[in-house]
Amino acid sequence: MSADETLVEAIRAGLARLADPAKAPAMQAYMKSALPFRGVAKPQRSALLKQVLADHTLPDRVTFSATVLKLWRTAEFREERYAAIDLSGHRAYRRWQDPELVPVYEEMIVNGAWWDHVDELAIHRIGPILRAHRARVTPTVLAWANDSDLWRRRTAIICQVGAREDTDTDLLTRAIEPAIAEPEFFLRKGIGWALRDYAKTAPDWVRSFVDDHPGLSGLSRREALKHIG
Repeated sequence: MSADETLVEAIRAGLARLADPAKAPAMQAYMKSALPFRGVAKPQRSALLKQVLADHTLPDRVTFSATVLKLWRTAEFREERYAAIDLSGHRAYRRWQDPELVPVYEEMIVNGAWWDHVDELAIHRIGPILRAHRARVTPTVLAWANDSDLWRRRTAIICQVGAREDTDTDLLTRAIEPAIAEPEFFLRKGIGWALRDYAKTAPDWVRSFVDDHPGLSGLSRREALKHIG
């Protein structure tokens, strides 16, 4: 695959111009990031991406995928990874959001391995693809729910956040149940988040789920019932 090197360099150069070295250490410490930060806040980054992406149109899905992965894999600053995620969801390339992109997002989820990367990819990339292509993507999500990788498992649990009436409750149940006994915070919190979100749509279903699963951690239970009692 051949990436658009001009676009990659334009993003990197733009982030370098916006860098604020005084802010960068605190941002890195807050995110517990091995990658350093440039010190570019989200509003500045979003404005930069809007301009750069308006000036650089990617011609096909192969170039699109390759450019996202190039920016992600070769990132030297965390904002470059954020830019790769932003590029992956840009409205100009919405027509390419289908199961063929799932391996790209899976790589980013596993390699990113932290909530600031994973949650955006799970909810706003994997989730919409799942809802549009249930037959093809559901088996992958179920496999992730039973995977040894923490972030694949969290993705399986939270990828339907925001789905409302389109939530597949069988899939939600089968994504949550393998993680119920796990002590890992990000799984317990993810379970609570997924249930709390769905409780806005189906509070009775969530109450029944909690009642039927007494092994849920206190954290998961509190989060699930936070707004419904």
